Amino acid sequence: MYKRPLIGVTTQTLQAIDGIPSGLPQSDVMNQRYYIAVALAGGAPTLIPLLDDEPEALWSVYDACDGILIPGGVDVDPKHFGEDPHPKLGRIDAARDRVEMQVTRWAVEDRKPLLGLCRGLQVMNVTLGGSLWQDLEEQVPASIKHDYFPTYGFDRDHLAHEVSLTKGSRLRDLMELDRIPVNSMHHQGIKTLAPSLAPCAVAPDGLVEAVEMASDGHFMLGVQWHPEVFEMTDPHTRHVFREFINASSRRRG
Repeated sequence: MYKRPLIGVTTQTLQAIDGIPSGLPQSDVMNQRYYIAVALAGGAPTLIPLLDDEPEALWSVYDACDGILIPGGVDVDPKHFGEDPHPKLGRIDAARDRVEMQVTRWAVEDRKPLLGLCRGLQVMNVTLGGSLWQDLEEQVPASIKHDYFPTYGFDRDHLAHEVSLTKGSRLRDLMELDRIPVNSMHHQGIKTLAPSLAPCAVAPDGLVEAVEMASDGHFMLGVQWHPEVFEMTDPHTRHVFREFINASSRRRG
């Protein structure tokens, strides 16, 4: 029987989610849509707990994985890029920040395949030396609307705007299109791009919405939208997940 590559999916603290009572037991959770997308693409998903105070245990979990997926979630703490919190900064998750940044550093060192979605893109950028706008509406008045959150009444598959894909990029080759419509559920965004990353998709207002490693064949791709919503319905999106799984399988082999 074919043994699927093991894909580690990072988690977040339950109490970091809006509306969750603080009195509940401390728990690490993640939306099942992410690991279902991994399974449908041919991977075997496993959740990475927030072992931020147990580095050896975290390393052992990471080391067992053939690829890493960093999903969407709460805001990245601006202290990681040298800024004070903006009044519009949302909920943060300190343990998740520490775990995902450490896992990202390890993946870069090991050339392990990594796919970042929404917050995952932002974590990649900050870990590698970039910075973020903490609230696009407040800090970039000329920006288009990006915060089509389900909590505001929008569906997760609402196509908010298009992005232009960079010719010659891995993402453009996988999507097989020059422009694609995307959903948009974020209010943070890339401010300064990390030196080792190259932009591969740009929104109409100029915001970088996808990045990949700039100079080598390491599969490290991050997108600002939520492609896991469309994995079952859009063949172009499916190419992205399957290439991530294929890269992880080659790594395992």
